[in-house]
Order: sequence, then structure tokens, then C-alpha cells
Amino acid sequence: MAVMFEQFQIVTDPVASSVALSAIFAALPLLTLFVLLGVVRMRAWLAGIVSLGVALVVAVAVYSMPAGQALLSASEGAAFGFFPILWIVINAIWVYNLTVVSGHFDVLRRSMERVSPDMRIQAIIVAFCFGALLEALAGFGTPVAVTVVMLMALGFRPLRAAAVALIANTAPVAYGALATPIVTLGTVTSGAVADPRLNTDTLGAMVGRQTPILAVVVPLVLVAVVDGRRGVRQTWPVALIAGLTFGVGQFVASNYVSVPLTDIIAALVSAAAVVLLLRVWRPSESPDLHATADADPARQAGAGRSSGPPTSGEPSGVGGRPSAGPGPSGDPGAGGSPGVVGSAGVYTDGGGPTGVPASASTPAGVSASVGAASGGSATGGDPAEVGGERVPAGAVTATEVRRDPPVEVFRAYAPYLIIIVIFSIANLGPVKEALAQEPWTVVFPWPGLDVLGANGKPLSSTNFTFGWLPAAGTLMILAGIVTALVLRIRPGAAVRAYGRTYVELRQAIVTVMAVLALAYVLNQSGQTATLGELFAQAGVVFVFLSSILGWIGVAVTGSDTSSNALFGALQVQTAAQAGLDPVLLAAANSSGGVLGKMISPQNLAIAASAVGMAGKEGDIFRRVVGWSLVLLLFMCVLVTLQGTPVLDWMVPR
Repeated sequence: MAVMFEQFQIVTDPVASSVALSAIFAALPLLTLFVLLGVVRMRAWLAGIVSLGVALVVAVAVYSMPAGQALLSASEGAAFGFFPILWIVINAIWVYNLTVVSGHFDVLRRSMERVSPDMRIQAIIVAFCFGALLEALAGFGTPVAVTVVMLMALGFRPLRAAAVALIANTAPVAYGALATPIVTLGTVTSGAVADPRLNTDTLGAMVGRQTPILAVVVPLVLVAVVDGRRGVRQTWPVALIAGLTFGVGQFVASNYVSVPLTDIIAALVSAAAVVLLLRVWRPSESPDLHATADADPARQAGAGRSSGPPTSGEPSGVGGRPSAGPGPSGDPGAGGSPGVVGSAGVYTDGGGPTGVPASASTPAGVSASVGAASGGSATGGDPAEVGGERVPAGAVTATEVRRDPPVEVFRAYAPYLIIIVIFSIANLGPVKEALAQEPWTVVFPWPGLDVLGANGKPLSSTNFTFGWLPAAGTLMILAGIVTALVLRIRPGAAVRAYGRTYVELRQAIVTVMAVLALAYVLNQSGQTATLGELFAQAGVVFVFLSSILGWIGVAVTGSDTSSNALFGALQVQTAAQAGLDPVLLAAANSSGGVLGKMISPQNLAIAASAVGMAGKEGDIFRRVVGWSLVLLLFMCVLVTLQGTPVLDWMVPR
């Protein structure tokens, strides 16, 4: 028994003293995960557990890690997966769900719908700005599931709505769920090499010098997808303002305010800038791009759209507005019926994630009438549903967006303001320093885990930091309590929503804990170090490849958090071996990874389900993969330049 728990020292070449041969075995757990997810299409939680099993076998049989140490390593990773990672995600989604329960999610949506009748601008407001807010709180597929239905409700064709929602969900991803990917990156890289800069704050600042540049481009891409060259030509001012202000907000927040607050601040600043611009400027024309208009060939002439005609079987003419919860007054008719959190963390009315279609042609919660600003009529010959009543087909034309009282609009934005205030206070110098001390934060060695690095020194990752009060998840609970009071949610309803969040996220909980356990075993057994030594042979070329590695990780796992957990230590160890900057390469893993989000099978499945195209994920993939590759190339070039004297001044020292 004692042998199982004896001290272990990492060796990077256990197979015939060859790094190359050892790397074959070290790559097996990752290859298993990728094959199970990408080829076998196994459920993520099960694929994570199987891959963890493979990693444990390789650690014990190939790297001679004592079985007890390997299991303890996995247990520490699983614990870290729950706290602080899932602790952030669960509580952030709970706050989002409180806005759904109270109906203020609908109020917030309507306030954004009223900004402009131009669908190109609506794509920026809904998919880019509002999607970033959802990413900031929930992440994990929620922004795509929600915004794609909102876009369809505004009259977007399903395929176009899916493409817009997926492409928009890029720049905010690295700071999603209160910067969960960055927190994970900081933890798995800390101690992997001797660089004190490998922490959440510095890595968040570095990513904040990469993704903001990407953010400037994304709104321009969105209007190109919606209306081609004409869209860019006529709406470039608002697209540029949205991207620039979002990018500036990301940079300032991540470098000088608070890494977890980055997306919230950037999204609100960008949305406010767009609203202010539209008070003094409007596009020269606002072409009718609604689904019913697109179905009319006569209206398509001269549109100059980059997205082609409807594919076979693609539903069209779907409008209306999605319902996500009861209205502010508590009347279910004002917004729909409250439900439970879906597997993607999206509140549902019992049929799956918000926006999952009730049929192939009409998403759940979306009426058959044409949405706000649409001049079309109900599709087909079936009766439409308006305000809970069915009316004859053709009787519904344009639907005015309901105007909510100013006090309710303020309450709809209140949760985000509350979060900003609480996190800002917690990040004040004296407060932050006090909360980092006992009893608010406790650091202890993981019981029984005794692992030395290849240099003979104990790994810092064997120490577990339990910051129970300053943790972002705990601060989110405080924000949720205040939010419930402001939104006038009964305590019982808030508690039930919290319990349902855990129940409905149970598979995601297992997945995250399994992937983090896998990452810890890979790192503490030496498998990651072996791969790092192998990749280091690429030399300076690896700077260009580092973003691609992150992109592959997210494309396969569907999560920037998982990609950072799997490849973060590998990136910094490779950097150390090749004489490159570890902070730059670690950040590149996350920044490059965000561009793989739009082509990940999980996100494609969410988008396809939301628009009634389940089984046609390939059609959506073909619409977005080109943009993913172009933007990835852009990020690779940027990171490469940041690794040279041309832009190395952008790397924190």
C-alpha cells in the first residue's frame, strides 16, 4: 500500500530514453478524447471519463507513476474543476436564470430590439453585444442558443441566424463565464515553468491585447454575412464603432479593472456606443432582409449578400418573438412560462434549451407571425399565434415591439450593474489583499500528493487554493441575492431556480471535472512535459502554431476552458524549451481557441436545434468554417508579430 503513494519524480523520456517514442504514449489520452468526441460522437462526459482512464493507465504503466499518486492527482484536478471553475459557471447561470424567472430577460431583449429596425444593426446589437453579455455570465453554448432564436424572431432566415450567432460568439469567449477559461489557464500553467507572470491577472491582460483586435473585425464580418458587400458599405460606421468600443472595453477592463468583468464591461460599453451613434447617424437605406422578403426573388435582386439561397429543407418565414419567462408583473402571458435550465445552461419551458424547435419550421416560443419591424405576414396557411391567441393566417402583419416602463428596463440591466459593483469592490487593492489572506483564502498541500518536477523541486500545482470568499462564484452568489431583491423574486423561487441549475447541469459538471482531472494527470505525470519537449523542436515556428493548437482544442471539445486545461501547460513548457515567451503562448492558446468555437460540434448542434435544422449541422458548418480559418490566420499572424521585436512591447513584463 505504501508503494502506491510513494514520492514520484517526473521523467520526460520513460520509453527507451526517447522523447519521440514517449510522446506516442503521451498523446494517447488526447487522441482518445478527440476521437471519441469528433469521430465516435460520444457524449462529452463519458468521453472525458474514458480519456481520464487512458491517462491514468499511461501514467502508471508507462511513466511509472505510483497508482495512488495518479489517483490523487486526478482527485485534485476534479476538485479544481468544481471549485473554482464550476462554482463560477453554476452561480453565473443562476443569476442569468433569475432574470428569466422574473421576465426581465425579455425586457432586456426588447430594449435592444428597439434600437434599430435595420437587420444588419440588429445582428450587431443582438448577436455581438447582447451575446457577449450572455457569454460573460453563462457561456457554454448559452449565447448561441438564445441569440439565434432572437435573430429568427426578428425575421432572420434560419441558416443566416445560425451563422451570425456562431461568428459573433468569438471575441467574448476567452472571458466567458466570468473569465473561467483564463482562471483555468492561470491555474494549469502556474508552476509548469518558473515564470511568476503565469497567473490569472497577467494572462488575462495578455489575452486582452489579442482578442480586442479581433473584436474590431467581428462586427464587420457579421454585416457581411447578413448583407454582403452592400452591408459593409452602408453600415461600416456602426460596425466599426461597435468593434472598437468593445475592443477598448476588453483591453481596459482586462488590464486595469478586473479580468472576470471584462466581457460585461465591454458589452455594455459597445451597446451604449451603438445606441448613441444611432441617435445622430443612420444607414443610407435599410433593405428588407426578412425571411419572407428573402423568399421573394424579386426582392433579392441587387442584395449582394454573401450567404446564398435557402438550402433544401431550410425553414423560412419564421418570425415573432421568443419567450423566456413571465413578464415583470409576474403575468406568464407577458413573457411565457418559466421553466428549468437546459443542458446548455439555457432556461427552458420543459422542451429543451430555449429556442429548441417544437417542429422543423417553428422554434419553441416563437410565433409564426413576422417579428418586429417585419412587413411580412404569417407563413403558410396555418393560423398564427399572437398574445396567446390564434388568428387566421395573413391577418398578422408587422408587430410592434412592446415598450416597457423605464423602471423595468432599469431592473433588466440591474444584474449586470450589481455584478460590476460587487466585483469592483472585491478587486480594490486593500480589499483584494485582505481577502487573499486566511481565513478567507486557505492554501494547503493536496493530502498525500507528493510529486517532484524533472528538476527535483515539488510542483506548485500540488497546492490547492481554496479562496471561498473572494472566489468569483461566491461573489456571484452575493450578486444573485441582491438581484433577486431588485427583481422582486420570492426567496423560494430563487432557491428552486438554484437547485434546478445543478440538476440540469449535472452532465456538464461531470464533463468539466473529468477534463480537469485528465489535465492534472497529464501535467503531474510528465506526459505534457514530454509533448512540450517534442514540440519545442519546432523552435520559433511554434509561435505561429500555438494559436492553431488552441483552435483545435476548442473545435474538438467545444470549450475554451477545456482547451486551456489540456494545452495550457504544454504551451508554456514548449515555450520554455524553445526560448519563447510562455505568457504569449499561453494567451495564444486561449485567443486562438475562441475561433474554434463556431465550428465545434457542440455549438453547431445547439445552433442547428435552435433553428429547426437538426441533422443539417454540415450546412451551418460550411457557412462559418471559412470565417473561422480566415480569423485564425489573422490571430496566428498577430501572435507571431507579438513574438518579434515588431510587437513584443505588447507582452506584459
